[in-house]
Amino acid sequence: MISFSELQALPVFASLDELSCQRLARRAADIRLNPGEWLLREGEMAGFYVLLEGDLQLVKEVLGQPMELRSYKAGDFFGEVPILLGGAAFVSIKAISKARVAHFDPQVLFELIQGSAASSAVILQTMTDRLISVQQFAKSLPGSRVLVVGTKYDSDCHEIRNFLSANRIPYEWVDAEREPDRLPACMTEGYHGPEVIVDRAFCVERPTIRSVAEALGIRTQPRHDEYDVVIAGAGPAGLAAAVYGASEGLRVLLVERSSAGGQAGASSRIENYLGFPNGISGEELSDRAQKQAVRFGAEIVLTRCVEHLEPLSDGRYCVELDESQRISACVVLLATGVEWRVLQADGVSRFQGRGVFYGAARHEAINVVGKRVFVVGGGNSAGQAAMFFSNYASKVTMLLRGKGLELTMSQYLIEQLGTKRNVSVEPYTEVIRAEGEDHLERIVTQSQGPGGAPTIQTRDADALFVMIGAHANTAWLPRSLERDAGGYICTGRDLVRWPLPDREPFPLETSLPGVFCAGDVRHDSIKRVSSGVGEGSMAIAFIHQYLALQNF
Repeated sequence: MISFSELQALPVFASLDELSCQRLARRAADIRLNPGEWLLREGEMAGFYVLLEGDLQLVKEVLGQPMELRSYKAGDFFGEVPILLGGAAFVSIKAISKARVAHFDPQVLFELIQGSAASSAVILQTMTDRLISVQQFAKSLPGSRVLVVGTKYDSDCHEIRNFLSANRIPYEWVDAEREPDRLPACMTEGYHGPEVIVDRAFCVERPTIRSVAEALGIRTQPRHDEYDVVIAGAGPAGLAAAVYGASEGLRVLLVERSSAGGQAGASSRIENYLGFPNGISGEELSDRAQKQAVRFGAEIVLTRCVEHLEPLSDGRYCVELDESQRISACVVLLATGVEWRVLQADGVSRFQGRGVFYGAARHEAINVVGKRVFVVGGGNSAGQAAMFFSNYASKVTMLLRGKGLELTMSQYLIEQLGTKRNVSVEPYTEVIRAEGEDHLERIVTQSQGPGGAPTIQTRDADALFVMIGAHANTAWLPRSLERDAGGYICTGRDLVRWPLPDREPFPLETSLPGVFCAGDVRHDSIKRVSSGVGEGSMAIAFIHQYLALQNF
């Protein structure tokens, strides 16, 4: 328990009388930290803190890497900046040595400022000094770690930029054709193909997504040969399972071929997710979940995918990754999600990555400024894409095969689209051909309302974003794993075949005992972010029950 005399000895409380210090002491939490323990994480809501004993280190995440800043000594107070600015903590704080901290509710800070002129002067002057140092710090920060040099319609460059954007890695883009004067010094002989420069020091020639990831220090190799749970896919279901599994003591490996978040991670705004009244982008939600999983000890490897499952004699599974790398797992959770359905129209495949895109990568915004954009599809993903690109493009046209948005899109999104003057919706319309030289220049559409004659139009088009539903890619799984006619994985009571006579399958367990499934790839699942999160967390509960029956 903190005594009033300990508080009265500190500069911020020195002007208060004994009775006031006694009241504050009764309201203070006495927090004791060992070296390496975290008092506060960046992004959390801060309290008002006073360091009584020991030393604390400020750590700021800069471009995905931790950077140590200043340290606090005994007698220092902190937390006033985020409280008075009404935001979350700007930095994380951990103990360097054994430390003791007095923690107060934010209300105490306001009482000190309003009730004591001397305390107010100390607090506000310290805050001013810290904000000045923040300005100086911001001027010294690099804008990005990555420089990508290529051409606008180079498919390799598009995939790399999509990977960087999806993984929330800031990068600078140089179009070698339009800006030859900006080529980096290492390209002394001019442009001969895409290159990526990392941290202004390491040049990746003939870059691939994996080589760029490794240059950035992103883990692409599992640390171990054996795991309790291997999760295939880092969408909402996979991330939720990683968080709950790791937090409950399981050794978890999460394997993802691209970026955490899946299709949800590409959503510019999710406004109906519980707990976020002002909405949250798919990127931010995925980033928070990924950090949470890593904090609990889950291991995440990117640019990898599971290619084969094989049961072992001891009840475990051999999980084969790409490049024939094998690991073993007591349990496998399939959370691979679904893939965008391909638009069947002449010429579309030729322009993929050259004006035709599946999904709506945010980094494409700079390429459509003042241009004509078409979005194919009438679901929420298509609506969010139209809303996002309407802030950049001169005109956004949504093309629907059906009669309107009411049956396929959330009402709040329909109302938002109605406020955009440069967004139009064309029902009963489909793309039948894409045209151009080395990139998309035109699309040909056919419109035919009920009982009407077909109308064919050729339109100038700078970009075509396709979001016409999705399909399950499960052909790589063992034939003995039961699927429905669409390739979606059957689980629990939906199974027709079950090999074990001594027990029924757990909910979310597939026809292969010990292999579970969650999220969009599961038969008859609800295709919503919150549903995926719920299924991922439920799967861990059933996995615990399964493991309790085994003798690994």
